[in-house]
Amino acid sequence: MRFNRREFIKGSGLGALALAAGCGRGESLKPNIIFILADDLGIGDLGCYGQTRIVTSNVDRLAQEGKRFSDCYAGSPVCAPSRSVLMTGQHTGHTRVRDNFARVGGIEVTDNGPLQRRIPLAPEDVTVAQVLKGAGYATGITGKWGLSEPGSTGEPNAKGFDEWFGYLNQRRAHTYYPEYLWRNGEKEILDGNLDGAQGEYSHDLFTGFALDFIRRHNQEPFFLFLPYTIPHYALQVPDLGPYETEPWDDPDLKRYAAMVTRLDRDVGRIMALLRELGIDERTIVFFCSDNGGMGSKEAKFFNSTGPFRGHKGLLYEGGLRIPMIARWPGRIEAGTLSGLPWMFADVLPTLAELAGAPVPANVDGVSVSPELLGRGSMDRDRFLYWEFHSPRFKQAVRWGKWKAVRQGTDQPLELYDLSADIGEQRDVAGQHPEIVARILDYLRSARSESENWPVASG
Repeated sequence: MRFNRREFIKGSGLGALALAAGCGRGESLKPNIIFILADDLGIGDLGCYGQTRIVTSNVDRLAQEGKRFSDCYAGSPVCAPSRSVLMTGQHTGHTRVRDNFARVGGIEVTDNGPLQRRIPLAPEDVTVAQVLKGAGYATGITGKWGLSEPGSTGEPNAKGFDEWFGYLNQRRAHTYYPEYLWRNGEKEILDGNLDGAQGEYSHDLFTGFALDFIRRHNQEPFFLFLPYTIPHYALQVPDLGPYETEPWDDPDLKRYAAMVTRLDRDVGRIMALLRELGIDERTIVFFCSDNGGMGSKEAKFFNSTGPFRGHKGLLYEGGLRIPMIARWPGRIEAGTLSGLPWMFADVLPTLAELAGAPVPANVDGVSVSPELLGRGSMDRDRFLYWEFHSPRFKQAVRWGKWKAVRQGTDQPLELYDLSADIGEQRDVAGQHPEIVARILDYLRSARSESENWPVASG
């Protein structure tokens, strides 16, 4: 079955429910929520975080008009588990998907390479989209989902999204000119990309979906999730924009910069539409990345991970610390900076509180709305937890100014004082045995065993 990309995709009747509750025609106290998620964008890739070579004027304006966070963390240093944490509010010691590929079980997939296994979200996994849908929101997603295979229990339409257009998993998202994308449960063939042609750039299609979704749902509360694929490899972009004449010898540097600026351009288009429709002041916009920047030549040239150690795939700050900006005119103080440590597990309870929705009992995160709205202090010393299973089981903890990394259950705990050593260069575990003991005690109860990622096999 084929779909016209410009057709009206009827929702699930949530608009009528909102009107019945007195929530239509701009009367809602519930804010619209737009959550923009870049892919492999480093914290140092944005002008508002120190970038000088790549133009990101629209995201920089977002920061000027909202709140920028210096100590926000992804759910994981790689794609799928980070998104699982974001969607479920559970950290990687509890969430369903704990790595890109399972060690045991799962759905077998191949891509002209070794057989791999993926784990989709299960029916009992409650997502932020389901929470918001239950609160009367129209829900849409476009971009890279990363938490299901075709026909599995984790497909977006089964996890709270009324409308869905994009890549189901990262395996197909490594090209910006795919032969097909998924629209809800159906493949949509992209005629312009058949037989190796490059006529339809997926990122541009996602932005088109987003703009259309906002227009169609601007009279009711909506949740729009935009997990864009830029600037993840492959480095493909229709044009080099302002970087065509840059004196950089490697063309990949120009492509990377052009991709980031294209993302920035489309953030500007979304913000302009909110103002055009008169819904700017009742829409909260988040902008962030799914994990730390890559360890690539491009990331090194642009200093994508800033002052932090490591990169994507590692539990040091460079693999976990991400840009995070939140803007809501009149509610979030403009031009502010927050050093609150928080992470993707906090997104579900935060959005639920903003929407007046109940929070599932099994989440690990907490609402950071007091910090967003300036309505009270928050605990800056709570434990934040990560685990990662490639190529072996590893753990990390943020506790106030302390960051701990353990490279395996049989390895010693590394300890870093981030207030004095942001680059995690000096292991001070030997100088603070009481801090090490407290963190080790926390690690004993921080997680539950996973049948798909048993620690014994790591």
